[in-house]
Amino acid sequence: MPHLVNLRVNGEDMSFYVEPDERLLDTLRGRLGLRSVREGCGTGDCGSCTVLLNGRPVLSCLMLTIQADGSDVLTVEGLSKDGGVHPLQRSFVDEGAVRCGYCTPAMLLSAKALLDGNPDPSDDEIRDAISGVICRCTGYYSVMRAIRRASKEMRGSK
Repeated sequence: MPHLVNLRVNGEDMSFYVEPDERLLDTLRGRLGLRSVREGCGTGDCGSCTVLLNGRPVLSCLMLTIQADGSDVLTVEGLSKDGGVHPLQRSFVDEGAVRCGYCTPAMLLSAKALLDGNPDPSDDEIRDAISGVICRCTGYYSVMRAIRRASKEMRGSK
């Protein structure tokens, strides 16, 4: 039996009916067309489906949409404001942290959650924050540089 779900997705309030077994990944990607939310494994191992739920990274392939009822969901599509580019997005490009791009949305959101809570993280804290997202292309060094660079920019120091 369908359930009414209320979500705030990328700053927009939404209400719709979902089946009890509908995953948040399928709602965001299939129903709402948010293509940055990727399914890499469907088992929570790769992290490509990471979104922010009330500011915290979650694996959308493991969460039912009804579990997110009443929550605020952020995907990469909602990261930019007023058509601009978020400092994390810019630093990922500038530091070469975008290769194939499959894991990039999840990396960006994991980094955003970290920097929102800790504007000047250590390398160990950055590693821990992105450890749930598997990347087969970058080797993580460029991702680390990009997060450090965005951290400095967001704090106002260059």
